[in-house]
Amino acid sequence: MTSRTGFRFIAIVLVTFGFLVPEAFAVNGTVNPNGKIDPIPIAISPFIADGDAGDTAATVAGVIANDLAHSGYFQPLPPESFIEKIGNFEAAPQFDSWKQVQARDLVVGQVINQGGKATIAFKLYDVNTGQLVGGTSFTASPKSARRIAHKIADLIYKSVTGFDGYFDTRVVYVDESGPKNQRIKRLAIMDQDGFGARTLTNGKDILLTPRFSPNSQEITYASIGAEAARVYLFNLDTGQKEIVGDFPNMSFAPRFSPDGQNVVMSLQSDDGRDANIFEMDLRSKQMHQLTNVPAINTAPSFSPDGSRITFESDRGGTQQIYVMNADGSAQNRISFGKGRYSTPVWSPDGKYIAFTKQAEGKFGIGVMAPDGSGERILTEGFHNEGPTWSPNSRVLMFFREQPGESGGPQLFSVDISGYNEQRVPTPQFSSDPAWSPLLN
Repeated sequence: MTSRTGFRFIAIVLVTFGFLVPEAFAVNGTVNPNGKIDPIPIAISPFIADGDAGDTAATVAGVIANDLAHSGYFQPLPPESFIEKIGNFEAAPQFDSWKQVQARDLVVGQVINQGGKATIAFKLYDVNTGQLVGGTSFTASPKSARRIAHKIADLIYKSVTGFDGYFDTRVVYVDESGPKNQRIKRLAIMDQDGFGARTLTNGKDILLTPRFSPNSQEITYASIGAEAARVYLFNLDTGQKEIVGDFPNMSFAPRFSPDGQNVVMSLQSDDGRDANIFEMDLRSKQMHQLTNVPAINTAPSFSPDGSRITFESDRGGTQQIYVMNADGSAQNRISFGKGRYSTPVWSPDGKYIAFTKQAEGKFGIGVMAPDGSGERILTEGFHNEGPTWSPNSRVLMFFREQPGESGGPQLFSVDISGYNEQRVPTPQFSSDPAWSPLLN
């Protein structure tokens, strides 16, 4: 069942086999001792189509292959190289023929359309051992084929690598169009692979820093209108928006707490010189000031357990990253490298804080531990900014500004290892991405 705006999805899930996840082996099998990704050759046999299910079958197999390839951990083999043409979903594959094409894993599947519903089933095999690793079937509207394919890709990714999947997710971002000095900025949303992009607002105001709620049904963002900057909540089910507090001065850089009950943001001082971080209870509308320093304190981000907040501040003379307890106590600087640090965001697993670093004329996207140790730059260029984490903490998405009058921002992703950087397609220029949690 799909909501009227298509953001919720309920499918009948029939688990026909349990998945085996030999985690230690899987991780060692995909990341070599130098930290570089060695992609696993995987064969995704064309899904068997019953009756008029040919288009759905082709879509599902294609989306699975695309998801796995873009993760960097898999190398889907070209279907034209396959020796065996599988036509019976229930029969065991001829593993010797798959060994000949160098496949380590094999995916087979079928799609049956009946009564306006599509039942999509798949099996995952280990080619070397001939072992059936697992399989699952989904029943839903054929219009949900891409969604089901993302779910299947998540299961395969988890089973083979040992990492949780991240394909069944969406990204909210700022869609940008028009001349460089007169950009129209709209709130937009798409699947994580760039499919289904559409705008949600009319572009009358300038939008900044959209962020998902934990249940992926609301977005908070800053909007600069004719009078001042305001923080809004946008409901994806209804398309309605509301102001998060009617403050006399600018409010910006909002982000939800992990339980979705609070929003942290920056509020500008009356004289416009400073900004401090406040927390609002969305139920009572009560405000609690967390920082009180004559400086620009902004870009707050909760730790996944909600106990701490990382943020940026120029209280020491330059932009740096700080961490404090969720009640505002114990504010400590954690960035001490050369350059300026900004846009910190805590990883969903709590192990890292991602950031933007400006040094020696370059903008880098990097990660460090919450105590500031282990700083690593994953990618750098002309102007990189605004990292956001995939829900499994394995991938960062960010935007990169292209130089020149005709240039503009584009979205990119990079693995936490620093490899597999690639552009994320969007219809127009795009900035300020934010990744959703896994969808239900």
